[in-house]
Amino acid sequence: MTQVQFESTTPDQFLGSQAYEYMVDRTQRSILFWDVMRKRGNRYLSHLNDGQPAILVFAYEEVLDGRTFDQPVNYSLLRIVDRRVAERERRKGQLEDRVGPGRDRRQTHHGKILCSEGFPARPIVVIDPRAGHGPGIGGSKMSSQIGIALDYGHPVYFVSFNTEPVPGQTISDVHNAEIRFLEEVGKLHSGAPKPAMIGNCQAGWATALIGADRPDLTGPMIFNGSPLSYWGGVEGTNPMRYKGGLTGGIWLTSLFSDLGNDKFDGANLVAGFEDLNPANAYWSKYYHLFSNIDTEEKRFLDFEKWWGGFFKMNAEEIHFIVNGLFVGNELERGHLRMDDGRLIDLKNFNSPVLAFASEGDNITPPPQALNWINKVYGTVEEIKRCGQVIVYMVHPKVGHLGIFVSGSVAQKEHKQILGSMGWLEYIGPGLYEMQIEQSVSGLDDDYEVRFEERTMEDLLQMGNGQEDEEPFVAVNGISRLSDAVYRSFVSPWVRASVDESASELFRQLHPLRTQRYMISDNNPFCWPLKYVAETVGPLRKIADKDNAFVQFEEIFSDSVKSSFDYFRDLRDTSQEMLFKTLYDTPWMKTFFGDIGKSQDKDFLLEEERLKKEAVDKEKLRKEAGEGGFVEACIRVILSIASADKVLDTRELQLAEEIIQESKRLQVLPPETCQKIVRDQARILTAFPRESLDLLREMVPDAEDKKELFRIAERIAHADHTMHKTEEGQLEILRKILF
Repeated sequence: MTQVQFESTTPDQFLGSQAYEYMVDRTQRSILFWDVMRKRGNRYLSHLNDGQPAILVFAYEEVLDGRTFDQPVNYSLLRIVDRRVAERERRKGQLEDRVGPGRDRRQTHHGKILCSEGFPARPIVVIDPRAGHGPGIGGSKMSSQIGIALDYGHPVYFVSFNTEPVPGQTISDVHNAEIRFLEEVGKLHSGAPKPAMIGNCQAGWATALIGADRPDLTGPMIFNGSPLSYWGGVEGTNPMRYKGGLTGGIWLTSLFSDLGNDKFDGANLVAGFEDLNPANAYWSKYYHLFSNIDTEEKRFLDFEKWWGGFFKMNAEEIHFIVNGLFVGNELERGHLRMDDGRLIDLKNFNSPVLAFASEGDNITPPPQALNWINKVYGTVEEIKRCGQVIVYMVHPKVGHLGIFVSGSVAQKEHKQILGSMGWLEYIGPGLYEMQIEQSVSGLDDDYEVRFEERTMEDLLQMGNGQEDEEPFVAVNGISRLSDAVYRSFVSPWVRASVDESASELFRQLHPLRTQRYMISDNNPFCWPLKYVAETVGPLRKIADKDNAFVQFEEIFSDSVKSSFDYFRDLRDTSQEMLFKTLYDTPWMKTFFGDIGKSQDKDFLLEEERLKKEAVDKEKLRKEAGEGGFVEACIRVILSIASADKVLDTRELQLAEEIIQESKRLQVLPPETCQKIVRDQARILTAFPRESLDLLREMVPDAEDKKELFRIAERIAHADHTMHKTEEGQLEILRKILF
């Protein structure tokens, strides 16, 4: 409405016209909203009838079906069909040039992703969480982890699973099946580097189990929002970790499994996630659809198809997960035993690890995603002694699901993670934080990546320290006791009262299911919605955003959300106080603390640790003077690149070019080069100056010494910035080599 029109009407007339405009718009939105809800119900039922396959937007073919194994499981291995194949055929076999940020067009076999013929690219295996939902969230969009990996030229595989678990299957059976999947991928790409694994959310611990049990099979492992330290968190911020203690622990899971006739309904897990943020679960997501009904339908329905796909677990599976991982926290403490007796120790990792967490994640906060590093290794020196590379990255605000489904996160964080993944095997052992910054070029999709050395204190300051976790030891003890009591005295009666028909009735009456099938074409009262919505389409009139009634609606929505948030904060604070009142007491630690503490990981005594370090150091001292130009060159590169405690991908890129230019270096197989890098990094860490002095003996030829110094100067200028530490290191090398 123009200014002239406003001046020619009275305020009452103007307000009346706004009211009419708003009522027409609101009525139409209401009809369209309920029609979308009807479509959600229809999609839910259709997805059920189809067997709830993975919601991947990419074409795929099945490679292995776990149901055919000697010990069958409801898992399968899928090969993603590259969406660019048709385009390649159209171009008569010409490959695309997209090789990622910071990559030149000359393909190599070390850090870079390989897209050209002649060098096989590293396969990537993506595992999605089985936490109540179905598989596919990691590839539900073209701009996703899978899409980015395909753009870089990687063969991509996806571990999927079916709605119904195979009777009797256990976590050990699933673990063995996933190992077989990884072996199959290795066979299919025998000339390529070991497969990289991406574990989303709870699939992170499944990935960790494989990496610790079969380190010979895995390449770099990426944990996205993955909880490996279940007791970690921040006081007053992460209430989810208290719920197990307030409900008495594992016994409630056993009860739900009994009511499900030895199956646990994933809808219960989804309900728990929704309970964390009632404002979003009961109001915000629906109001966002309602207020943007003309543009949000597809996004809402696509997400709800995954969010409303409820998958089951066997009682043995969920009991192992909750008892051993969540409440018992046995994985990070090195006490997790599989059903067949295998002990899983995360210290067995033999490949680089990258953990991606977010401060805005209230399901897997940074302490739960990262504290295991300190629990397993204790010190950065121990990480280096083990020859392990651990990188972490913390997003400042994205929520838990955003880590997997956000398009902006995919285009920035996941693109840089996958684009830099090859470098992880060529940086020295240690603890690093991955930093992504906008490139000086100013382009939106051009970033610079650095790996900055960190200490254990940098990790621990994200949480409340180890003392904050002490009450959970008592929770673990009470949980085991209450579950034993339930299983002995209550479970037999519940199991005798429930058969499959009764358990199915319980499942169908779950509120998350009823709200879907009750608003669908199965309900005759919803039939008119389709036809009325089709009538509204051509008559659609959208009220102006400046409309007073539209603004009042938004204010009302904000007040409703604030009320829910107030209730949530009050509830969470009360629960945290109750938890600490019950468990953070001397008598609770006295009676139940020993049950958990008796299982705490036995770290080496200080004297034994020092002896072990002394033996390792003596061995490194002997190796420090061994080797020739190749070892000396790698040592020089590492000494300059790590002088400022920061590894820039531009430095790594230049190091790759140097290796390819040298006839003595370019013939090194990737595995040999990686081993030399690890060994030389450990030597430099143990003997910073002595190892450089030995360069005189390793490279006696004067021309080779000049070549080493030229290489050092090139590395120092790789990021176009000469730091004082780099200048000092160059001066030391100058005195040694000349």
